Amino acid sequence: MNILIVESRYHPDVTEALVDGATAALEKGGARFERIAMPGVLELPAAIAIAVKSARPFDGYVALGSVTGPLANIYYGESMRGLTALSSLGIALGQGIVMAADEGSAHDLAVTHDVGGDAARACLALVVFAERQGIPV
Repeated sequence: MNILIVESRYHPDVTEALVDGATAALEKGGARFERIAMPGVLELPAAIAIAVKSARPFDGYVALGSVTGPLANIYYGESMRGLTALSSLGIALGQGIVMAADEGSAHDLAVTHDVGGDAARACLALVVFAERQGIPV
């Protein structure tokens, strides 16, 4: 399995905590992975859509990032809308976007709830499900 981690670097400490969880889960699942960084969460769906169209698409995708502050609801909602649209196309995609009041709270959520690990495990489960259905990923 070859997985692409697409990460928002807007809150780098939070992102590193998310990536730590995701990479540990992917390694445990025996998957290979690559990472690409985007400036913020709104770019995550577009980056994945571009990667899906590439000559060498991945088996699955993990979207990681965090949103905080007064516009958090808008950024979270719009990025999730894009990721959900991609998922509805049958793309094996795990999402790990944390929404919190501030960066410290986002970091705490990322670590205590293993949000990155959960996103990676969701991605792997979807890849396995597609393979069992005979659907190439």
